[in-house]
Amino acid sequence: MTVIVLSGPIGAGKSSLTGVLAKYLNTQPFYESVDDNPVLPLFYENPEKYAFLLQVYFLNTRFQSIKRALEDDNNVLDRSIYEDALFFQMNADIGRATKEEVDTYYELLNNMMAELERMPKKHPDLLVHIDVSYDTMIKRIQKRGRNYEQLSYDPTLEDYYKRLLRYYKPWYEKYEYSPKMTINGDKYDFMSSEADREAVINQIVLKLKEIGKLPTDWDKGLDEIMIEEA
Repeated sequence: MTVIVLSGPIGAGKSSLTGVLAKYLNTQPFYESVDDNPVLPLFYENPEKYAFLLQVYFLNTRFQSIKRALEDDNNVLDRSIYEDALFFQMNADIGRATKEEVDTYYELLNNMMAELERMPKKHPDLLVHIDVSYDTMIKRIQKRGRNYEQLSYDPTLEDYYKRLLRYYKPWYEKYEYSPKMTINGDKYDFMSSEADREAVINQIVLKLKEIGKLPTDWDKGLDEIMIEEA
């Protein structure tokens, strides 16, 4: 029984890889609410006004998802509560949150993390981080076509996206809730290439064997698992 959480910037391919892993491991995928998120379009229209509301919305949904995943002990999440503060802190650092909002956010986050520590299973078994460059990130954002994410919609998003990428390295280095590994999202186009998809799954399988979450003789094939880009 294994709980895997994914991380990575916007457009990294987390939802796609979540789908592949869930099918491969015959488990339940948890996808972050995006298309039905009523606050996200408002944030892109007016980030100064809606940054705090958006992050509280995400924090709540991520808390619900990780609780369900840890209770079932056999799930894959395309983003998790462990990554949440990265986004809020970045927005706070560029002046999109008041001191009162920052204090309220971290108090809420700390309360949620304390509740997770009281659960029978307290942490995920593995973090899979998808590392991508700015160019790859933009190409994938363009390909999936959400209008409010495009640079043509708001040219200032270029600075926002580049800044976001800079926050990931220190976040990943400090992450200590579970074993972790990195996938090179520039080298492996697992969203389009069957060979790259198999290579990525093999890397994850090796890590799961290493940490004792899969039998050492596990040799299940990928069987041409197809995915929908997200």
